Amino acid sequence: MSENADKKFVFIMTHSHDSVDAVAGAFQLAVNMRAYGTEVDFFLMDKAVLLAKEGFAETLIWQHKDQFSLIPDLIKTLTDDFDAKFYICASCVKHYELDKAQLIKNSEIRPGSFLGEMLLSRQGLTF
Repeated sequence: MSENADKKFVFIMTHSHDSVDAVAGAFQLAVNMRAYGTEVDFFLMDKAVLLAKEGFAETLIWQHKDQFSLIPDLIKTLTDDFDAKFYICASCVKHYELDKAQLIKNSEIRPGSFLGEMLLSRQGLTF
């Protein structure tokens, strides 16, 4: 068992199309951390909730070339290979019309209080 297996992080994301490279950097960091056995999950707030909308990540095409892996590929790695969870702030669902959208794998709508609960047992990283 890895010495990092007991380390847990929650990435608190607030950006999507407004800061594509920050999103890609956060996801790349999460993949790298997860590769070392660290548990990582995400809490999406504000514009970041759009990342949980099926097909949205594929629209983020203005990422700097060769800086990080592509966002859709990073999400696929995080969900398929590492079983990362994407928690969506319940307060943002209607505003961003996620109540009418298909959501990505491993996503779940949760209240902001759930983030507070997660932070009692994990370190938070904000992007």
